[in-house]
Amino acid sequence: MPLQLMLHLDLHGRSAATQARRATRAHLAGTEANDDERPPPLALDTALLLISELVTNAVRHTSGGCMLEVCLVSDGIDIEVTDTSDAEPETRRPDRRGEGGWGWHLVNRLGTDVGIRHHAAGGKTIHVRVPC
Repeated sequence: MPLQLMLHLDLHGRSAATQARRATRAHLAGTEANDDERPPPLALDTALLLISELVTNAVRHTSGGCMLEVCLVSDGIDIEVTDTSDAEPETRRPDRRGEGGWGWHLVNRLGTDVGIRHHAAGGKTIHVRVPC
């Protein structure tokens, strides 16, 4: 039976990305699973980076905060961030001075199965899988 561990968080405010990273790390590291079922360190670090990017953008570009769901499955880490905006992420030219534009590139480069689901009641969910 594949391991399926779910973390669900409602996030708001400036510390949302920090809260998301801490909770995800604690959740995945604190499992009672054996070492074969835990994600390798590189996959965990990649997931934390993508979570940080997605949550930061959801909080920065919407007014209603966001919801994070992380699910550890047999072949990866599924990440879903739901926010209140109907607008899709835009690919921007990265700013080398640190003014943004890197997030969506990172999500698409480091993740697989990237997708956006729009909801009838408004808002969207961005899904990405980090392979293990």
